[in-house]
Amino acid sequence: MPRLSEVIAALDALWPPERAEGWDAVGTVCGEPDQEVTRVLFAVDPVREIVEEAVKLGADLLVTHHPLYLRGTTTVAASTFKGRVVHTLIRNDIALHVAHTNADTADPGVSDALAGALDLRVVRPLVPDPADPGGRRGLGRVCELDHPLTVRELAARAAGRLPATAQGIRVAGDPEALVRTVAVSGGSGDSLFDHVRAAGVDAFLTADLRHHPASEAVARTTEGDGPPLALLDAAHWATEWPWCELAAAQLDGISDREGWDLRVHVSKTVTDPWTAHAASARPSPATAF
Repeated sequence: MPRLSEVIAALDALWPPERAEGWDAVGTVCGEPDQEVTRVLFAVDPVREIVEEAVKLGADLLVTHHPLYLRGTTTVAASTFKGRVVHTLIRNDIALHVAHTNADTADPGVSDALAGALDLRVVRPLVPDPADPGGRRGLGRVCELDHPLTVRELAARAAGRLPATAQGIRVAGDPEALVRTVAVSGGSGDSLFDHVRAAGVDAFLTADLRHHPASEAVARTTEGDGPPLALLDAAHWATEWPWCELAAAQLDGISDREGWDLRVHVSKTVTDPWTAHAASARPSPATAF
């Protein structure tokens, strides 16, 4: 069986920590470098439900996309919910490793997994990494459909293929407009509108779209300042969960090559914070798909 340090070295080769954003907090949060690893669990969020799942599974290593401590802290006391996570992990000899923005821009990365879940063909990064001479790494992806779909049909595909959440898929733009090219970005994407407009795509699928950036993006296209652009807003967790399956497959491949015989799992526990949705009493025809 490999040591934790060996598995972490393999993960760092997939998602080098130096490629994370300066504000990010990636890498190993807890774990003894010499402990043996036989079972690994991948998940989006390092929350209580996921840690309890790791304990029940008998995992030695939990790999999450989101950091446990993104901002500084002065305590890991068990009286805090994050402290309880740390205590539970250490008490059960479970290491925690985080790959966040270094996985977002990887090749393949979070947005490649999102595109794959939606059966989109990746053409190029939306925001290329200037340090990548091959032009394959970067934030987001510009994609093509194998055949045109209406915005309504693309939203239905996303709702059917991404994990189910209370939010589902929100849409801005003409539901009957044809879509041939799509920009995707797992996680929060409304800081990328300038890049989306420059890419000239028909639609942008991401998460956490705020009112003002979305309103301005729609207004610019409806007033003739650029081609029409439809927006598809999914739940943050749902757009990033496909990466867990991709990452698990990558580690499985490494395990096979190294002869490690790791057992690699993906959590299907829904950790999206929104748990229910109440539709408006009288939706207009434009909003009722």
